[in-house]
Amino acid sequence: MESHLRSLIKAFSWRILGSFVTMVISYIVTKQITFSFYIGLFDFLSKIIFYYLHERIWNNLPFGLLKEQVIVRNSEHV
Repeated sequence: MESHLRSLIKAFSWRILGSFVTMVISYIVTKQITFSFYIGLFDFLSKIIFYYLHERIWNNLPFGLLKEQVIVRNSEHV
């Protein structure tokens, strides 16, 4: 199970890369640097929040885990 800090750092590093790609594509399509920056910023902020929430939800689901992992996880909540 990942710590909250690790999930948050992973989310930020992934979003930096993803938002940069979004800004480049937006610039190619619109030829407007300011508009592309705002699209990238909105993309970064919205998707970082949803990625973090997605990771935390999946960390609490037993689906796809081996039985040993479920037992260990349940004993950590005691």
